[in-house]
Amino acid sequence: MLKVEHIGIAVKSLATAIPLFEKLLNTPCYKTEEVASEGVTTAFFRQGESKIELLEASTESSAIARFIEKKGEGMHHIAFEVTDIFAEMERLKEEGFELINAAPKPGADNKLVCFLHPKGTNGILVELTQERPGQ
Repeated sequence: MLKVEHIGIAVKSLATAIPLFEKLLNTPCYKTEEVASEGVTTAFFRQGESKIELLEASTESSAIARFIEKKGEGMHHIAFEVTDIFAEMERLKEEGFELINAAPKPGADNKLVCFLHPKGTNGILVELTQERPGQ
């Protein structure tokens, strides 16, 4: 794992959260993006080499909607950048971690992503990210 790529924060409303985080971080939101396959709309902020990703549910059945229903707004996941997501997934499986995804899938911000189940990571949802090749 190369670095913390971003921290994901579940929010009820991007319209409310974006101005708040712009003030908090003293930087503008540089990108919003809908990820229809996940039922979310995201907003990104850059701080140094790391990013903050706000996630708003765009469907009532999305993982973010369920997360907010159970736990309220707050930290949803931490994402680590990797060089080779396939090799890192294999390594983690061999180490006994449970992968939520059998294969990487397209995520926001031009990434391939895979999640580790929080029951094996002290309750933290961990995301692996790699820049999508050829994009």
